[in-house]
Parts: sequence; C-alpha cells; structure tokens
Amino acid sequence: MASDSLDELRSLMGSHSPPLDALVVPSEDNHQSEYVSDRDKRREFISGFTGSAGLALITMNEALLWTDGRYFLQATQQLSDRWKLMRIGEDPAVENWIVDNLQSDAAVGIDPWCVSVDTAQRWMQAFSKSRQKLIQLSVNLVDEVWRDRPAAEIRPVTLQPFKFAGCTVADKLKNLREKLVQDKAYGIIVTALDEVAWLYNIRGNDVSYSPVVHAYAIVTTDLALFYVDKRKVSSEVHSSLSENEIEVREYNTVSSDVSLLASGKLISSFAAKASEENGENVVNAGHIEDGSQEKKLIWFDPASCCLALYSNLNSDQVLMQQSPLALAKAIKNHFELDGLRKAHIRDGAAVVQYLVWLDGEMQKVYGAAGFFTEPEETHKRKHQETEKLTEVSVSDKLESFRAKKEHFKGLSFPTISSVGPNASIIHYKPEAGTCAELDADSIYLFDSGAQYQDGTTDITRTVHFGKPSAHEKACYTAVLKGHIALGNAVFPNGTTGHALDILSRIPLWKNGLDYRHGTGHGIGSYLNVHEGPHLISFKHHARNVPLQASMTVTDEPGYYEDGNFGIRLENVLVVKEADTNFNFGEKGYLSFEHITWAPYQKKLMNLNLMTPEEIAWVNSYHSTCQEVLAPYLNDQEMEWLKKATQPIASPAS
Repeated sequence: MASDSLDELRSLMGSHSPPLDALVVPSEDNHQSEYVSDRDKRREFISGFTGSAGLALITMNEALLWTDGRYFLQATQQLSDRWKLMRIGEDPAVENWIVDNLQSDAAVGIDPWCVSVDTAQRWMQAFSKSRQKLIQLSVNLVDEVWRDRPAAEIRPVTLQPFKFAGCTVADKLKNLREKLVQDKAYGIIVTALDEVAWLYNIRGNDVSYSPVVHAYAIVTTDLALFYVDKRKVSSEVHSSLSENEIEVREYNTVSSDVSLLASGKLISSFAAKASEENGENVVNAGHIEDGSQEKKLIWFDPASCCLALYSNLNSDQVLMQQSPLALAKAIKNHFELDGLRKAHIRDGAAVVQYLVWLDGEMQKVYGAAGFFTEPEETHKRKHQETEKLTEVSVSDKLESFRAKKEHFKGLSFPTISSVGPNASIIHYKPEAGTCAELDADSIYLFDSGAQYQDGTTDITRTVHFGKPSAHEKACYTAVLKGHIALGNAVFPNGTTGHALDILSRIPLWKNGLDYRHGTGHGIGSYLNVHEGPHLISFKHHARNVPLQASMTVTDEPGYYEDGNFGIRLENVLVVKEADTNFNFGEKGYLSFEHITWAPYQKKLMNLNLMTPEEIAWVNSYHSTCQEVLAPYLNDQEMEWLKKATQPIASPAS
C-alpha cells in the first residue's frame, strides 16, 4: 500500500506546476501537534513508520525518513527497503541533505498548514545558498493518494469545571490581554490545541490520548474568537463561551479572519452589538485610541503557528515569540496541583493492583519466582496456549485497573508494554498480532499513563519476575541512582532543565552507559502528556526556559541494549520552593516533590552500588507509598505492597 502510494505521489510531484523535485511530509497537523488524529497521520501512511516523531522526504529517486534516538530501532524494523533511515543527531538535517543532494533551483513542496514558521524559515535560509525553492502547495498531495483516509469525526466540546481548572476564563483572558498590552501587541493568534483548550477551559476528544479540540483562537484587546466545527458545540458550551464574550466561528474561516486582523478590520458580534447599542461606529481591532502613532503588533508563536496563517500577515506587524499561554499553562495553580496529586495517587493504586495481579499470573502461568524471590536457576513450566500472557493482554489489564478509578477519561498515550529485546525500543508500541509473550526470565518494562479530569499521569517501572543477571542489576541500579539524584536536586531560580539533565546521567556515564532521550518533560492538567515550554534534556532548546515553582516535570532516565533489554524509571515531579540554610545571590532556591507512587523492585537493585543516602531515600519513598495508597487497596494488595516496600537494610548493617 505505502509502496504503491509512493509511486503515485511521485507521479503527482512530476505533474505539478512547477514540477517538484522533493516533497516533505512531516508528522504534524495544522496545529503542529505531537500526537495527531488518525486522518492527519500522513507521514505514517506514506512511510509505514508509526512513531510519533519523524519527517519523510520523497524525491524522484529516494525516500528518506528522519527520526530521533527514541525511534531508531523501531524505524529500522518498520521501514521497507525503499526507505532510508536518517538518524537525527548523527546524519545531516533534512535541509542540509536537500542542499547537498538536490540540484540548484530544485523545487521542494510542502503543505504550509503542516509546517511551522520557524521550520519553514530555517529551510528557506538553507535553500537560499543554492537557489532552491520552497513551494507552498494548495492541496496536500498525500491526501490525494490516501483513498481510505479516515473521515473527520464530530466529537463534542466539553467544559472543564472551575474546581479542576482553578481559574476562570474571564481571568485568563484578562491576564492574556494585560500581557498583550505589556508587549505592545493588540492581538494574538493561538493555534496550539492545548493552549486553546486551556485558555477557554474546554476539552474534547478529537485526538487520541489528548483531550483537545481541533480549534483556533484569536484574542485582541477587545474581542475573543473560537474557531471550531460548530456541530461540536452544544448549547451549554455555547452559552458558557458567550458569557465570556467569546464568539464561536467556523473552523475554516480562521485564514480569512487572520487577513482581517492584519488589516485592522476584524470585529466580533459582541463588539458590534455593544457599539450599536451605544450609537457608536464599530471600532476596528487595530484601532489605537491613545493618539500614539506606534504600530501595534500581532503576537504569533513561530514554533506552533503554521506558515499558511503567517502568509496572511505582513512581517513588520508580527511579534514573533513564544506564546505567553505556554508558560501560563505550565505554571499550575493550586487547584490544578491538588488535582494532579490526587490523580497520581489513584493512578499509583492502579499500578500497584496491576503489579499484584501480574506477579500472581507470572507465577501461575509460567512458574516464575515472582516479584520478590530470585530462583537458583531459570525455570518455566508448560502452560496451555489459552493461558499465555502477551504484552498487549497485560497492558489491557493495566488499563482496566485505571478505568475503575474516579475521573478516568482514557489513556494519556499508547502504553509501552515491552519484554526483553522489545524493552530496548524506547517508544515501543505492542500490536496484538505481533507482540511478544511475557517471559519469566526477561526484564519487563511498562511506561503508561492516564487522563483523569483532575490530572494527567505518566509513570514507568521496570521489573523482573525471574533471576536478573548481575549486569541487568548494575544497569537498573545506575538508572535508579540517576533518578534519585535528579529528584533530590536543589538549584537556584533561573536554572534550566539543560543544566540539570547531567545529574541523571552521571551514574550511567561512570559505567560508560547513556540514553538517547531527554530526561524530563512537562505534563498537563488533564491536557497533553508532553507539555512545554520547559524540559529536562541535553538538547539546546532546554536552555530556553528556566524551571519555576509549580511547574510539573518528569524524571525518567533509562538504559537500553539493542536486542537484549531496556530499563527506565519515571516519576512526575512538582517544582517547589526549597528550604535552604542560606540564599546566595538572593535568588531563591528550588527543589522537587515526587507525586508518583509505586514501588521500585528491590531485587533488581545492587545495594553494594548504592550509598546509604540513596537507600534511605528509597525507604522513605516506599514508606510514603504505603501511606498514600492504603485507602485504595484491599487487604491482599496491601500485604503485597507492604512486602514490596519493606525497608532495605544497608549492606554494611
């Protein structure tokens, strides 16, 4: 299918005016989303690669796919021999490859709705050296060959109540407008789906795993517009938006309205009605009432806004910088933090219930030693085919435990349930027909999370139900030491995640080990599981945003041996003010609060490699696990947890 489509695509490229020498097919949708709806998975359709991050480039003779270190192994397995894998960080970037490998004056086609301004400008700058051209296509060529492309579904917009949001829409709009005035802007175009959802306190189900709605927002100092398929908006939602003078407009009118905004002619029905009642002429959105001749600007985030909308503006009237909503959304209020803490406790209970069940099943079906015991030798007993446990069947069981918890809305990403060699694939997604059977003699890694109406969760644990090797124990312990080191960090205000990333890697580096992904990402309040603008990573953009109190971030170091095993441990942390003896530079200091609760497996630890302080930390964390999870567990589950969290004695004692 993908192979035939590749040939059809090249035919369309050749017949285009001008003929295209290359076509870029990114992963993103019109909103530059990380996770997209099924009908927007164009790169997956044309390449066969299912990872969430990647970019395809198709020329008349070659097909290449760029992806990052999380997906190297997966891409190797999924790409046909018609495709070449390009490893980000090791191979040339796509724009450099085009400059070096395509002729001068080559025409490179893009769908301008699916490429951000930042990306397009970077490419155009690179192409200018060889007079290559970026061609904005009026139709997406992949859609032309994707005959069974999923149809758009009409899923309702819902309201996020104040008890979970913790801030009214009126206050969010007031704060945003104050920021606009402060930065000499009179309007902003909001395209990131989670920012639109957060600003208007709405949620939806247009994208799997992310409770967002395909929508745009335009806000000026005197109007607020919401662009969405109106069939999704109930009378209740419409009424709530109207109370805040937010006008609902059809999704596909955003482009023409951006043009009106640029010319100062965009008005809302609320402004028109108010002016009519006062006997006044309608005031244009760009009208300057203070007599100043200073040109007011339109705020436009070049990382999340697409080239198609930007093309409707004059470059001298645009304030090109990160959306002010990104940081406002990342700094959680009291209600959001309270909800996140409660959601993570319920989620931790579901994970413990799953481990209790899985421990019992591994012993029953495979004769495994279990979570607590190391056998003298490996052992499997025969079992009926109907009794086998697979990566998919056990992850379905984990979802069933979560589904019984209060405020459960679904998973926050596809569960990574991986045994043995599959655990070395960082973002492995098991499929029912091809996934592996569980193995009592291999490491099992599960990275999973849920969407609850009061918070989003993300947790990873790595376990072994047989006899782990000394090497596996040493690697697990190095990962655990890095996990603890980052979680215990105390650092001054102004510190970025780029500076902290090293803490989780030092125990691995001491053994010549490392991992190819970042160490932490923000997490939403019943929103995206990966949330910026901050992160903890070695990547350069982790230098851009300092960590601040009330941000959330994950702590997830790992280690992966291709073809053998993978290890990752992950908790969600809340950044908080630290209580330090001194305050050098009067900066104020920050630290972390763990809000994820599930035990680490003691039999995977090599205690001789751990310091007394690290062992004490594990004991303290485990003690809190018992305390916070007890109300959610039955007697049998609680007995298991008590055993899993029994204090570790220091090797010297």
